[in-house]
Amino acid sequence: MSLAHQIGEDRCSIYSQDISQKSSTMLRLNLILNNLVHSIQNIIQGNTILAPYHKENGSLKKFDYIVSNPPFKLDFSEYRDDLETDSNQKRFFAGIPKIAKAKKESMTIYLLFIQHIIYSLKPSGRAAVVVPTGFLTAQSGIEKKIREKLVDKKMLGGVVSMPSNIFASTGTNVSILFIDKTNTDGKVVLLDASKLGKKIKEGKSQKKVLSAMEEQQIIDVFNQCEARDDFSVTVTYDEIKEKNYSFSAGQYFDVKIEYTDITPEEFTAQINQHKATLKQLFAESKTLEVEIQKQLEGVNYE
Repeated sequence: MSLAHQIGEDRCSIYSQDISQKSSTMLRLNLILNNLVHSIQNIIQGNTILAPYHKENGSLKKFDYIVSNPPFKLDFSEYRDDLETDSNQKRFFAGIPKIAKAKKESMTIYLLFIQHIIYSLKPSGRAAVVVPTGFLTAQSGIEKKIREKLVDKKMLGGVVSMPSNIFASTGTNVSILFIDKTNTDGKVVLLDASKLGKKIKEGKSQKKVLSAMEEQQIIDVFNQCEARDDFSVTVTYDEIKEKNYSFSAGQYFDVKIEYTDITPEEFTAQINQHKATLKQLFAESKTLEVEIQKQLEGVNYE
């Protein structure tokens, strides 16, 4: 709805599919309160991964913008094998997570949502998806294949790594993945906002909250493709490939070593000073060793 307000309520329609009946009902009420009544018919309760509802001419409907905060881990073992059909090969191009042997509830369902979102975008479509920060650097598996597709097909807008505990409901570090199919020859912005935010207590949990100024800082730097020391960097698709498809901003920051030019005489003086200090410390150490020995001899062990 926030995105709809930016576009203009009379210039867009909202489509949603959520497995929660409660969430779908709340959304319908919110649409009424936000001048988006015309989108109520598009709010569907159902399983997006197993049975996507929104279609056009028999195929999945394509969208201009998609925003999503998918569940990261969830047991979908009951219908996992039903997803392996010929019709789903293009949608789940990187693969379907296997059933976890230890804990089925740890199955990484968010990887299916990312693939579904990529497949559901128009050729000029854009998306913002909340992902676990570990997704940015995974060296193998479905995570790596998805990142390779985003880079090789030139559809990555950028990534913002958020502060820890930005959501009180989870301790998982999260990042926002921006997909942009129009960014074919542009720059990719990688931003590390993990050091921003203020800790507050919410119930029994602690969370980080960004100030309005910090939020605006992230928005401005990202939109302006600005590079700031230890905060943001602008990279090319080729540079990302050279870093093994890593989306972590920190791996692209320049390592800076501060130094001060000094004369040979100043260098010699500093070395002599360090030698004198070291000699003094060695002397004090020997004195302490003798004192410790004396103290041990006076200890009564009985």
